[in-house]
Amino acid sequence: MLKETAFKYYSKDYDLNCAETILYAAKEEYKLNLDKNTLKTMAAFGGGMAVEGVCGAISGAIATLGILFTKDRAHESDRIKLLTKEFIEKFIERLGTENCKILKDKYRNDDIRCEKMIITSAEILDEIVKREIEKE
Repeated sequence: MLKETAFKYYSKDYDLNCAETILYAAKEEYKLNLDKNTLKTMAAFGGGMAVEGVCGAISGAIATLGILFTKDRAHESDRIKLLTKEFIEKFIERLGTENCKILKDKYRNDDIRCEKMIITSAEILDEIVKREIEKE
């Protein structure tokens, strides 16, 4: 299950940010053929893109949706736009915001760090991915 895989990658052994954690876990869980450069793209999205904007766990999940459900480019259909919107709406419904600073103030501490955001992101992503794969 994606949640457990994400929890593994969010450990101090891997030392990944939230965005990296979700994409690394998705790579393993969904057997994505992603090279190191693709994984490295998520490095810049941690900490809400370093300015405590949109949560990195959201960025990693949306990147995963793009990889899985875009054939060539975003404008080929509304699918990725709708999946992205659905993901963000569900995340906000569960945690109240998509803003990294607010999320950290509410849920983060030095022991668990941003586990709440990682777990929430992984759960929502897994729901959407499983549903969409069944449609194909």
